[in-house]
Amino acid sequence: MSESQTLYAAFAARIDAVLAALEMEGDLPPETSRANVSVEPPRDPSHGDLATNAAMVLAKAAKTNPRALAEKIVAHLDRDPLIESAEIAGPGFINLRLARQNWIEELSAIAALGDDYGKSSFGEGKRVNIEYVSANPTGPMHMGHCRGAVVGDALASLLESAGHEVTREYYVNDAGGQVDTLARSAHLRYREALGEDIGEIPEGLYPGAYLVPVGQAAAEEFGDRFQNEPEAEWLAIFRAFAVERMMDLIKSDLALLSINHDVFASEAALQAAQKPEAAEAWLREHDLVYDGVLEAPKGKAPPEDWEPVELPLFRSTRFGDDQDRPIKKSDGKWTYFGADLAYHMQKAEDADALIDIWGADHAGTVKRIKAAVAALSEGEGKPIPFDVKLVQMVQLLRGGEPVKMSKRSGNFVTIADMVEEVGKDVVRFSMLTRKPEAQMDFDFAKVVEQSKDNPVFYVQYAHARISSILRKGAEEGITPSADGLDLLGEHDLAVIKQAAQFPREVEAAARAREPHRIAFYLYDLAAAFHALWNMGNDDPGKRFIVGHDPAISSARLFLASQIGQVIRNGLALLGVEAVEEL
Repeated sequence: MSESQTLYAAFAARIDAVLAALEMEGDLPPETSRANVSVEPPRDPSHGDLATNAAMVLAKAAKTNPRALAEKIVAHLDRDPLIESAEIAGPGFINLRLARQNWIEELSAIAALGDDYGKSSFGEGKRVNIEYVSANPTGPMHMGHCRGAVVGDALASLLESAGHEVTREYYVNDAGGQVDTLARSAHLRYREALGEDIGEIPEGLYPGAYLVPVGQAAAEEFGDRFQNEPEAEWLAIFRAFAVERMMDLIKSDLALLSINHDVFASEAALQAAQKPEAAEAWLREHDLVYDGVLEAPKGKAPPEDWEPVELPLFRSTRFGDDQDRPIKKSDGKWTYFGADLAYHMQKAEDADALIDIWGADHAGTVKRIKAAVAALSEGEGKPIPFDVKLVQMVQLLRGGEPVKMSKRSGNFVTIADMVEEVGKDVVRFSMLTRKPEAQMDFDFAKVVEQSKDNPVFYVQYAHARISSILRKGAEEGITPSADGLDLLGEHDLAVIKQAAQFPREVEAAARAREPHRIAFYLYDLAAAFHALWNMGNDDPGKRFIVGHDPAISSARLFLASQIGQVIRNGLALLGVEAVEEL
């Protein structure tokens, strides 16, 4: 689908054509950059349908004042039959009112494009790797993972709709000490499955009951072979066994939210393939790693993990970090940063851009990992755009009271619990009703509340109302038709104008990499539709089905069906199904 198929893009092209004509006429220098020219709805709808800053940003190049240039632009626009009026406002902004035929045709465009309405090609097939969730494989998915999972998955869908080739990736942290703890915890449950009385779970192991099935599976797999063997005989075997079972559980939990990754990258496999060593060699070759001793932090006692020893240090200060960072520990093991650096080098091999979705508790790592990817860009001679989206934790409430969560104690609410109680669609939409970097509460009572204050219900109710209208029309023998769209009134056009913003909202959200914008837009569209519906309560002539007027009824049913199409398209980007009844 080309961008010119959407109304706002089409008028941006028309204004661009006017500017090209002014170049031909000598009012603008040849090849004047129009990169900063914007064409978008004004903040105040009373000012018109579109506003452009063209005269403001090009006046200097034209060696004139903005109003004088605006007058020349308006002279051209006044000749366009699709523009009802073009007026100069303030120092040189131009406000446009579009002929009503534009909105009628846009409604038909929605019908023609159907599920493709809102899609674009501006991504030009560029490969984007989005890594999200990447929780340690030590337990089921819980609320602490949910928001990042939904944000990452919705962002992937959004970028795909904008023409990118997207890889959804999960980084399996299966090489750290926490995996040894998992193996020991699973072995304990294995002994329990063989009939031992294991008593209280020792401090430092994972006590959650979710490991009971893992122990039972191990008993079936190994019999009593490892029941009394020393740890050295079974630790690696149980580590691999438990990680595989936990990843099966994690994938199952994510599937409840309709989240499926394309790639599961193993940290253990990365290290076994000596990718960190290869990364270190590459970085040394490019003078980006050197051997040195970090200074102790000034003004306070050195932290416990600081040692005055020589370590391989990455030159992250060259890229804006406040100090160079070690990629290895004094015992020769890789630091988290060293392993992450190698992992990002691996991802960059098959991507034109990288995006990581992290919890806000990782904020301190952002600068150094961005420095590492900047180093890759420098060394490879090609820019690798890299973005880290930080997602704040969600406070889980029940009746206004916080629900405590702790993976180690086994006392937490899982994603499976949440989906079972309120449904996948409620969970997904709720996670996108606030900006990811903002704190949010998830109250089980409020997210199922049937009121305007609950965005999930409000948007779904709009679609359910539309479905109800169409069913009622069918019962009365009235079918949606575009034949009488000229009969629609200004109040009808106001909703079409809101719907027509969908393609530009999708593109803007994709460019900003902010899927929550779609949830916000859908709420506004639902509000516009509900307002139109409510007009019929006071004025029967404004109802969607007017008993004595089948022509206007068919036109309004067509309008309703296309608003429903836009709502479905928006919900699909968020991974939410549109309901037909509530």
